[in-house]
Order: sequence, then C-alpha cells, then structure tokens
Amino acid sequence: MNKSTRYAKPGEVERSWVLVDADGATLGRLATQVAMILRGKNKPQYTPHTDTGDFVVVINADKVRLSGNKADSKEYWRYSGWLGGLKTESYKEAMEKHPERVIEHAVKGMLPKTTLGRQQFRKLHVYAGPEHPHTAQNPTKIDLEA
Repeated sequence: MNKSTRYAKPGEVERSWVLVDADGATLGRLATQVAMILRGKNKPQYTPHTDTGDFVVVINADKVRLSGNKADSKEYWRYSGWLGGLKTESYKEAMEKHPERVIEHAVKGMLPKTTLGRQQFRKLHVYAGPEHPHTAQNPTKIDLEA
C-alpha cells in the first residue's frame, strides 16, 4: 500500500472570499481565527509552504473590543532607530485615528515572518464601517463565535 502525502501546488489552490463582522468581537480571538483562514489551516489541503488560504474582509473594525482593562493599558509603539525615536500610541488613540490598523497589527503578529506570511497578509482587507468595496466578489459571511 503506497500512501504518499499530497501537497497543494500554488496554481491549483481555489480561493474564496470570506466576510467577518468584528462587531462586539474580542480582538485576539478574532485575530487568531482570521489568521487561520488567511493561512488556509481550516482547509483539508493545507500545505505549510504554500499559500492555501482565502481572502478575508473584516467589517466594523471600530466596534472590536478588548477584555479586562487592556483598553486602558495597551500601547502600540514603533522605533525609528534614532535616539528619542520611540513613538507610542495608546489603544484608545489608535481606535480613534485608525481602527483598521489595530486588527491588521493583531493579525500580522500571528502570521509567519516570511515572504509567505507577507503574501498571506495581503489577502486581508479591513474596514472600519459596515460598507466594503468587495461585494462583486460575493464573500460568504461566517460567524466566528460558533
């Protein structure tokens, strides 16, 4: 009996579009499930070295929440490399200015730090409100709480 593992090749992967509503969702739990869909780990033909994931559209990013008192203490920082070049921004400031980037930051941290991870991250589309320009792709709405 010859059993060999079947690997998905980049050209034969069928990608679908998935719509996720972030209204009332917890940031980390939402990000882990979105990252899993982007990587394709929810599919039986998942292959670690190939991008087998789907496109993900996240709407209502401005209504995502954090558990506990993290909304008061969480900070995002970036460093330019220069002396005094550390810029910090609280979670509340980030949600007021650009709520899309909060979800993007959380999901990006859960993807591989390789060229494959960057390719998978490009399939994520996050929007602050309920409208999105991807209705032509007919994304299937999934409920992540189940």
